[in-house]
Amino acid sequence: MIEPENCRILLVDDEEGIRYTLGSLLKREGYLVDVAAGHVDTIVCLQSAHYDLAIVDIMLAGESGIDVLNDIKAISPSTQVVMITARPELSTAIEAVRLGAFDYITKPVQQKTLNSVSRLALSAKKMRDTQERYRANLDAIFHSVSDSIVMIDKDGCLVEFNTMAETLCGYTKDQIGKNIEKISFGFVDECRVMLLETLRTNSSKELRRLECRKPTGNLSIISLKSTPVRESDGNVIGAVAVIRDETAIVELEHSLKKRGQFHDIIGISDSMQRVYSLVEALADVPTTVLINGESGTGKELVAAALHNAGVRSKGPFVKVNCSALSESLLESELFGHVRGAFTGAIADKIGRFQKAHKGTLFLDEIGDISPAIQMRLLRVLQESEFERVGESTPIKVDVRIIAATNQNLAEMVSIGKFRQDLYYRLNVVRMELPSLRERLEDIGMLATHFITKFNNKLGKNIREISDDALKLLRNHSWPGNVRELEHAIEHSMILSKSDIISVQNLPNDLVISIYGDKSSETKPPQKLTLEQALEMSKGNITLAARMLGVSRPTVYRHLKDSGE
Repeated sequence: MIEPENCRILLVDDEEGIRYTLGSLLKREGYLVDVAAGHVDTIVCLQSAHYDLAIVDIMLAGESGIDVLNDIKAISPSTQVVMITARPELSTAIEAVRLGAFDYITKPVQQKTLNSVSRLALSAKKMRDTQERYRANLDAIFHSVSDSIVMIDKDGCLVEFNTMAETLCGYTKDQIGKNIEKISFGFVDECRVMLLETLRTNSSKELRRLECRKPTGNLSIISLKSTPVRESDGNVIGAVAVIRDETAIVELEHSLKKRGQFHDIIGISDSMQRVYSLVEALADVPTTVLINGESGTGKELVAAALHNAGVRSKGPFVKVNCSALSESLLESELFGHVRGAFTGAIADKIGRFQKAHKGTLFLDEIGDISPAIQMRLLRVLQESEFERVGESTPIKVDVRIIAATNQNLAEMVSIGKFRQDLYYRLNVVRMELPSLRERLEDIGMLATHFITKFNNKLGKNIREISDDALKLLRNHSWPGNVRELEHAIEHSMILSKSDIISVQNLPNDLVISIYGDKSSETKPPQKLTLEQALEMSKGNITLAARMLGVSRPTVYRHLKDSGE
């Protein structure tokens, strides 16, 4: 409903009589009315007040009402304009509507027509103002929320996105109208797929905690939710995705509680938390990393985590076990060769360095390479180029090197078995992986992980490991580290006839290694029976007695009493 007392009208006509007559009629309806005789007066009025409606005569003395219309729209775009014309067929009246006039009325102006057109113009303005306020409020919300918002139409074309989506995802204004499948940043596939799936199924979709790399290269953790956009009749006209950057939340969670798993690495101990933090710090830099650790500590897993957590994760991760190949084979594997380079070279071969271009090359057991290979490797690290065996043309590569060894390279340098300059090139950052005996609190978590793994592999349904068996595992020295524990769990699951791994399922040599050491202060599991102890010790009375925590005479007495 229009309230005339709240509406201000500007009446522009060069005839004083018409200004007086029409002004009086409008005032009688309750409108606030100002009058202007021409272009200059109109500008003065527009600069001093805001008008909801301007009624302008097309033909002014020596002036054009079209010029006044243009000035009104330039100074006050929200003001509605109605033109007055003596000739309704005049082309300028039609032109005035095209230039933004709401309507036109003809002379002589009838009171009924004047009131009707004024009410319609003011109602339209009120509706438009309401829509603009609504649009402005939505736009303010749209661009001020901390989440990224992306909207597509029913054809899958980008309709709109907010400031946060521009920052997080890299959208630009020139992409509006393009099909979202053809807009590629290399890391928002999940978002695009989910939006299109929402269109296809007319249902909401949600994904939690995805790794997403920003256009800057920085890694973020995001959660996505897409929802259909429906008209009042229920027809789906598009879809909108809300993308929440949860990187800070995840980082806070990491600082408040220990992570039990990082990529494929398992462990909750303080030493493993330090490994996780170091991997995160090194993931996005091209620095060469040297991983030190005993056999079975997970050096390859850490190398893979460094690759997968970093900017090179889209590139190849290539592995080479340097101790498994002779010098000539290793040279060919690393650098490749051309046909005829040596006996048996019947075709060209691409080396691992070339295969790892734009990615990561993991050199395991680096301490075992020969002096000749050390020299060639040094050159690649210094100049990022190499030649294939039998070829003199250098090949440029962009490869990050991660090396690993269970040997003390510094000591090997001191005795002349490893090049000092290569050692310095490899040892830019060194990671020391803890042995399993230094992280015994991780054994339960690792055992659970391996039980899940081998349940799938062996078709088993083992639920857990018994407390006694777990206690025994924690008393082992684990010379083979995590790899040895993995084998022990696999062995135990194969032998287990129930859904719980017990002491008698564990490998005999592992049990004997624990209780065979006379200096050990560890007490054996009290639930062992004499038969179990004898079976584990393969009939060794002394060892069985130690496992049971009793003397040899006691064992002999029980055997005598049982008739054995």
